[in-house]
Amino acid sequence: MIGPLLRLEPDEASEIRLPVASLSALSTADFPGRRAAVIHLQGCPLQCGYCEVSEMAIARRGEPGEWEAMRGFLEIRPDGLDAVVFSGGEPTLHVDLPQALAQVHEMGLAVGLHTAGPYPERLERLLPWLDWVALDVKGRGRDFDRICGRSGIWQRHARSLSLLLEGEVPFECRTTVHWKDFALEDLERLAMTLADCGVRRYALQVARSERCRDPDYCLPVAGAPPREALEALIRRLAPHFSRLELRH
Repeated sequence: MIGPLLRLEPDEASEIRLPVASLSALSTADFPGRRAAVIHLQGCPLQCGYCEVSEMAIARRGEPGEWEAMRGFLEIRPDGLDAVVFSGGEPTLHVDLPQALAQVHEMGLAVGLHTAGPYPERLERLLPWLDWVALDVKGRGRDFDRICGRSGIWQRHARSLSLLLEGEVPFECRTTVHWKDFALEDLERLAMTLADCGVRRYALQVARSERCRDPDYCLPVAGAPPREALEALIRRLAPHFSRLELRH
């Protein structure tokens, strides 16, 4: 039985504690139009079978000095850095994140967030410090729960999407597609549902099967549509979005 969603609560000490899993020092792909450092935080409450960074899913408390090291790196501003993206894992798992975002914002850097939206109340607290959000959409309605391996997440995600639709922070939705989870028709229904909700930027990415969390996801999927069929779907969907991408 799957227990309740994990929340890592803050220590009584005021020092920011974030568990840093890795740092990508410079990326031009994780924040549109920006040269961003991507800070991956350890821990994720979801259990997606296609996940290729499952070692990052195990939650832990941040050690003293981890965030201080990241802040020191950001203060140097290497290679024209102008933004920071907090990714995961699931970064909103960590309650010290708002303080870290505020510090980055005070440095004059743009702040981005990658999230699957399982903690809408926390996302709402972060929005004043955010300049851009990428929201992972695992599936449509209850398919979201099936794909992420947790019950009750799709309602939380729907609230997170509503916050973004109602707010002013630029955002995109994105879906990782593994043909064990989707048929082409399912993907089209999901995309049209998002378009009907008001989503205008959407990206699709076919999952890589080399190192999935679930070994079954590493196996070939019988009946998986050819790349050409997916590209044809993208062409049909494109008029419904201001920006629609198929990413590799």
